[in-house]
Amino acid sequence: MRRRVLSIMIMGLILVPFLFSAVAAKTLKIGSMSPLTGPYASDGTDIKNGARAAIEVFEEAGGMPGYDKIEFFPQDTACDPRQAVAAANKLINLEVVGVIGAYCSSSTIPSSETLDEEDVIMITPASTNEKVTDRGLPYMFRMCGRDDDQAPAAAKFLKESLGAKTIFIVDDKTTYSQGLADGVKKASIALGMEVVAHEHVNQGDKDFSAILTMAKRANADVFYMSLQGYSPAAMMTLQAKRLGMDSQIVTQDAVFQPKYMDVAKEASQGVYLTYGFTDQTTPQYKAFEERYVPKYGKIAAYATYAYDAATALLYAIKAAGSTDPEKVKAELMKLDFQGVAKKIKFNAKGDSGSSYIAYKVVGDKFVPYWEPVNGLIK
Repeated sequence: MRRRVLSIMIMGLILVPFLFSAVAAKTLKIGSMSPLTGPYASDGTDIKNGARAAIEVFEEAGGMPGYDKIEFFPQDTACDPRQAVAAANKLINLEVVGVIGAYCSSSTIPSSETLDEEDVIMITPASTNEKVTDRGLPYMFRMCGRDDDQAPAAAKFLKESLGAKTIFIVDDKTTYSQGLADGVKKASIALGMEVVAHEHVNQGDKDFSAILTMAKRANADVFYMSLQGYSPAAMMTLQAKRLGMDSQIVTQDAVFQPKYMDVAKEASQGVYLTYGFTDQTTPQYKAFEERYVPKYGKIAAYATYAYDAATALLYAIKAAGSTDPEKVKAELMKLDFQGVAKKIKFNAKGDSGSSYIAYKVVGDKFVPYWEPVNGLIK
């Protein structure tokens, strides 16, 4: 009996430190929201991977003081507003301190309102619609640019670089694509160009023959595609070339994805698009490239923005020495550093801005071609 009591006492002494350690151990929880299934899964996966890479780098540098680890919870929105709200609620229940996402503006806007009710900070790496940060939500931030910056830059490129006089515009009725298309239309008209038509397709369409026949007949100088994601844009580009359309094809930031060239093949060559300028010669970009490419593959549109968004969130939490949202927000507003995609400094609305330029598809690369101040890039 004594031997048994002694054994229990010894076991208790051994277990106490482990139990204390288990109680004392703290985990910092970060979430992401993006389409991991469906037609936009590639872009959504880039967001997930970019955020994960930032957490890996941060932990390798010493991690978060007061926490034994950082746990990452990526959620699938499928670019569906209802699923995005459900994902937001799941992350709230998981008690994350911040969210990187979402991708589609139509998902970010409703899900951000859900997160805002619980004072959860959200930094979108991809949603460009003006309403994302114009609603005055206190914990909503944006790492990418805005449509009302991209649209005027695109219109200026059409007029000054391409010499366009007439434009045919098509969008897919999503919050992002239609909002940007409306902005390009307004800016183009203001610069004296004629928008001969502004037509719409449906999200999920694969056969664009009707709209492309109409566009070919119109024979505008520019055929401007504003579509959600690279896949429909690639299919539309391919079908336009097969139809023998002569109009110069121009598109937008959602197409800045190497898989666009994989799908559109030769039809993609010579297509222009607008996207925020990223200096790929900086030490920050090169370090990111060395880490990201071997593990996740080619760097696409939103991996860099997601990396910078997660880095900014982690920097702010560390500087605040707290996960209190108001204290973290205060530190986010103080940030001023060179990220992978660009220099990061938020304004009063929570925007960090973007310098939009035009890229040209050459081979399997997006080559910087034109910028608004000096014109052609040499």
